[in-house]
Amino acid sequence: MMRTSHPPVRWRRRAIAAAGALLLGTSLMTATAASAEDDPRVDLPGGYLDAPVATSNVDLLASLPKQGAFDGAVNDFAKVNSDLAFTGDHAIVGSYNGFQVYDVSDPAAPTLASSFVCPGGQGDVSVYGDLLFMSVEETRGRIDCGSAPITDPVTQRFRGVRIFDISDLSNPVQLPGVQTCRGSHTHTLVTDPDDPENVYIYNSGTSSIRSELELAGCSTGDATTENPTRWRIDVIKVPLAAPETAAIVSQPRIFQDYETGAVNGLQNGPTQPLHPSGVPYSPSPNTNTCHDITAFPEIGLAAGACQGNGILLDITDPVNPVRLDAVADVNFAYWHSATFNNDGTKVVFTDEWGGGTGARCRETDKPEWGANALFDIVDGKLQFASYYKLPVPQSTDQNCVAHNGSIIPVPGRDIMVQAWYQGGMSIFDFTDTANPVEIAYLDRGPAIPGAFNLAGFWSTYWYDGNVYGSEIARGFDAMALTESGMMSANEIAAAGEIEQSEFNAQLQTMLEHAPSYNVVRSYVDQAERAGTLSGEQLAKVEKLIGKAESTKSGKSASGLLTAAASESGLPADSDLVQGLAALAASLR
Repeated sequence: MMRTSHPPVRWRRRAIAAAGALLLGTSLMTATAASAEDDPRVDLPGGYLDAPVATSNVDLLASLPKQGAFDGAVNDFAKVNSDLAFTGDHAIVGSYNGFQVYDVSDPAAPTLASSFVCPGGQGDVSVYGDLLFMSVEETRGRIDCGSAPITDPVTQRFRGVRIFDISDLSNPVQLPGVQTCRGSHTHTLVTDPDDPENVYIYNSGTSSIRSELELAGCSTGDATTENPTRWRIDVIKVPLAAPETAAIVSQPRIFQDYETGAVNGLQNGPTQPLHPSGVPYSPSPNTNTCHDITAFPEIGLAAGACQGNGILLDITDPVNPVRLDAVADVNFAYWHSATFNNDGTKVVFTDEWGGGTGARCRETDKPEWGANALFDIVDGKLQFASYYKLPVPQSTDQNCVAHNGSIIPVPGRDIMVQAWYQGGMSIFDFTDTANPVEIAYLDRGPAIPGAFNLAGFWSTYWYDGNVYGSEIARGFDAMALTESGMMSANEIAAAGEIEQSEFNAQLQTMLEHAPSYNVVRSYVDQAERAGTLSGEQLAKVEKLIGKAESTKSGKSASGLLTAAASESGLPADSDLVQGLAALAASLR
């Protein structure tokens, strides 16, 4: 590593999702361990909608193929499914052709509720209350969401952030959006705890720059130009009382060299050695914009995955973010996305080596290529800890690289579910940042066996007790974790107790567990797994917790839980003792 110096969360008790798997015309292969020698993902047969599914410690509940205007052939970029956002009982799946709304009130039987055709790519979506935001980058994007050729770019073209009123999800209404010079590849919602009247958007455009004749203020000049369009992001202010008036309020130079003032202050050219084949890494790590920024307003930080660098930002003033730190890595070709752990002390950066359209999980690919880089955040600085990559090889027929994921809120642990395109979905534990380990997965074979193709999971996210996936070519999947030696039924149930009214992966909030029996039993399971609680002590603790849960007296239950803490023999600051104390206090 090189250093280059809203809505509230609610809690409820939730039953573990149905254990049966609805396979919808596919066959299922299961495994209990991720040993590369016998892992069923290796040489997994393929197919479009009939591909076999290999799973470990996760069930595929439902798989819905794309429909209507969103159903395109494999490799049809105009119909690609992209990112996910959630509101209430609905999942919104972005697409290069618009967006689709799925009812997920029954995770085992999701249904397509509505769809809205609005071409423009890449269609990343986020939600805030009755507003939906969508990124538009392609030159075919029209202001009217139509598909007719553009004859007058000034009056017809839209490249930027679309805004929709979704108070009626079955009939979204497009409001005036915000045009930007490089369009919008991705965007990030940013809230300000001191400003409830507005929400902010950090916009990242990665495409060509519009001419000043098409959009005033755009500049195709280099870094010596007075106000170059590159080497900045757009900060958009959205007044919640009048979202149609949203506008760019700043364009911070977060890549600037703070000593010299140069706007192109980070990486600006290839720094990596050649691939063993003799071909340069692609794309070159030129840091002139971010691909993705993840904001964590509660702790005042954001992590930017910015082409050639991973950066850490102070966002206590969201209109004027300030870079705290920047890191680079000779093994990374394109810093793509970032995810904090739940308390904001770690960040996982991904490398989209090859842009997501290449096979980067082959036996010949190094484990550092197209992988995650895990960092601890210490005194406002990023400290590299380790890499994590899908632990088994994929075929040359499959695009595979680290992509979008989110935290699974298991108390006491740092766990992430992540998409790997045609590498499938992988769930890994990074509680020990230096030693991440896979604990579950789901994978399919190539969509078109014998030919390279674009398919697989764009995003896999945890939402209200289940995992949902946006599959680029095939459709929409719902999944549930199952009990294993690496994750207990108590831990799954405790994670499912947290219910969010909305979820946007790039706007993280701290998910705090209310005291519960599932939470304390999760800590018991973890102590047993770690070997710090066993034998007679373990039996006594479990018996006391069981008696406390069955008693009808809150005062008696509290006393039993306090006794369980004492019997554990664990330190007062251990998760189990603190969890027992919190539950005991809540019952008094």
